[in-house]
Amino acid sequence: MVIQKGGCTVDQHSTYMMKHAWDNYVRYAWGKNELRPLSRRGHSASIFGSASLGATIVDGLDTLYIMGMEEEYNQGREWIANNLDLNNMNSDLSVFETNIRFVGGLLSCYALTGDVMFREKAEHVAEKLLPAFKTPTGIPYALVNVRTGYLYLLFSDDSLISLDEWVFNTEAHPLPIKGVNPLFREFASKNYGWASGGSSILSEFGTLHLEFTYLSDVTGNPIYRQKVDHIRQILRGMEKPRGLYPNYLNPKTGKWGQNHMSIGALGDSFYEYLLKAWLQSGREDQEAREMYDEAIAKIVLHMLQVSRQSKLMYFSDMKFDRLDHKMDHLACFSDRYMDIAKGITNTCHESYARSATKLGPESFRFTEALEAKAMKTNEKYYILRPEVIESYFVMWRLTKDQKYRDWGWEAVEALEKHCRVSGGYSGIKNVYMEDPQKDDVQQSFFLAETLKMKPKASSADSASGGIRWYSRGNN
Repeated sequence: MVIQKGGCTVDQHSTYMMKHAWDNYVRYAWGKNELRPLSRRGHSASIFGSASLGATIVDGLDTLYIMGMEEEYNQGREWIANNLDLNNMNSDLSVFETNIRFVGGLLSCYALTGDVMFREKAEHVAEKLLPAFKTPTGIPYALVNVRTGYLYLLFSDDSLISLDEWVFNTEAHPLPIKGVNPLFREFASKNYGWASGGSSILSEFGTLHLEFTYLSDVTGNPIYRQKVDHIRQILRGMEKPRGLYPNYLNPKTGKWGQNHMSIGALGDSFYEYLLKAWLQSGREDQEAREMYDEAIAKIVLHMLQVSRQSKLMYFSDMKFDRLDHKMDHLACFSDRYMDIAKGITNTCHESYARSATKLGPESFRFTEALEAKAMKTNEKYYILRPEVIESYFVMWRLTKDQKYRDWGWEAVEALEKHCRVSGGYSGIKNVYMEDPQKDDVQQSFFLAETLKMKPKASSADSASGGIRWYSRGNN
């Protein structure tokens, strides 16, 4: 049975939402990475470098296909075939984001359609990521410059700027700068300066396996599988504090960075990909399953908590052996233990239900006086994320409990009330305000993930449900 709301099914309403998001992207930001729905122009986050790569097109195309939106799908396919080309780029790209949004999006379309153009484009993009793996350990850097060996100016204050950019922007970066002397350096890839002494991040280098192994399978080129299998072997062989995986690993020394563990931001999708790798393999990848089971058992032992007032179950962070009673929206993906999965999904729903907008914050905390609510300004925003809705979908499939579908519809209503604008859909800056300010960004993953979960969560068990078994890691 499909839920009927306002004369249409939730499936039909999801398609309606997708069409509104897509049509406005086409109208105001075609070929750009994302849409600014209020200012009605293109938007590009730093993860995409400075190039217009059509991230929304690549990321959301499989959703169009699953929803049967043929005209829009063909429009997007034509753009990818004629325009997606990284050969002339001069930009730093996030290896993680490029993999999950571009390689994953293209391989999803190939898996659905068998169209070899998508396979070829996926390999074209993945090839550009390979220089990031050129480290002493084989653990990849976070950022790769797709024009390998491009010349940069590196200042002693760690600021970095390409030579071309400096030549045309000397006012912003004059030479010499008092006390700051430039060096000519060549960089193909690097890490974020804030990441624990130049470490790589678990949720990034641990969220490549599904796409890279599948790409090797469909192209016959073993290099991609070799790269991610090597990462897995390094991780499996390392000593882990309390059996837990820290969020940072130095790619030069092969040693853990800061002793910070989380299944939210910085850790989340590593665990998700272990379980999905087992499923992707037809449940034959026992190594992935064992690593997942061992990791979750330690997380449950050391980080699973229950709040005092309402007995809400949550996963805390751990920093230097001390618990930080905070849980991220990104951690709201269902766990393998059914009782825990039910408890965590209920807690994530509470983070939505306890806000004025009925949408959940980026992070929420637990104290003596507060449960499942954000405290800091930089935790109160909602950027159209999919994780809670994905948990509703998974729990509905596993339990057939009607409440998960009802919760999914509540999220649809909240999105329509607070995030929909005439020019698309926007994130909001404070979920606790009745009339929140909007952030003016329609994230590509809103089309690729959040809206894809709507028909899944409301429909019967069908071929489309779970079709993206190597779906992107959480953004």
